[in-house]
Amino acid sequence: MATTAGRPGTTATGRRAARRLELLMCSPEHFTVSYEINPWMDAATDVDTGRALAQWTALRRTFERLGHGVRVLPGLPGLPDMVYAANGALVAAQGSVGVRFAHPERAGEAEAYARWLEDAGLGPVHRPEHVNEGEGDLLVVGEHLLAGHGFRTELAAHREVEAVLGRPVTSLRLVDPRFYHLDTALTVLDDDPEHPDVAWFPGAFDEESRGVLETLFPRGLRTDEETARVLGMNAVSDGRHVVLSPRAQRYAAQLAERGYEPVPVDLSELLRGGGGAKCCVLVLRR
Repeated sequence: MATTAGRPGTTATGRRAARRLELLMCSPEHFTVSYEINPWMDAATDVDTGRALAQWTALRRTFERLGHGVRVLPGLPGLPDMVYAANGALVAAQGSVGVRFAHPERAGEAEAYARWLEDAGLGPVHRPEHVNEGEGDLLVVGEHLLAGHGFRTELAAHREVEAVLGRPVTSLRLVDPRFYHLDTALTVLDDDPEHPDVAWFPGAFDEESRGVLETLFPRGLRTDEETARVLGMNAVSDGRHVVLSPRAQRYAAQLAERGYEPVPVDLSELLRGGGGAKCCVLVLRR
């Protein structure tokens, strides 16, 4: 891909280059908020499952319209958070790592995702010893594998993933309980190894982790409290289009200034469970 000198990740025409994604999503027929395991959840609030399904369908169609492949895993009764497919695994070029959830309410999701991946030819799937919550806390950015810890994924899981995949893992400590997964505080904007790019909210990380991110991504986009508190960072980028919350208007403006194309999709009903666009997709890498 030809690039311009002025802006990494742009083609010779000056436009950012999109890459086709293969995504796994899980339908939310059984979505509700019947327990509270993160600050966004309120079990006393009524959830409109039909509206959640309509919003999820709009998200799926958006990805398809952008040219991405989408496969669907049906949700299972009694597992209302299964719609958040990002937490189901990490599928990297070096192999697939399953999950072990921090909360027992979600434990049944782990094997459902692992079996689907193996049936789809993306196995064998490593069943982890230590708690990790998949792409919620494990994000591929070019040659980097960023891993969050502090609320859900255990630090020991980072070393386990490192050993299983045979690639280094960079640990980042999360310190704000509202941003309990790495994908609620950091967006992978471009994971091309030649010009990796991220956006991140500094307030979600400890001082050491902020220093790490500044060193790895000196041109990375820093966002603000306004963006983070509407889960604006929980977005999906193909290197050009960024699917994100329509409430993250300042973030959308920042992205447009960098040559990305914001694509707003309303997932307000699914936000009741603490998830946005990124939570709803697992990237299937080969």
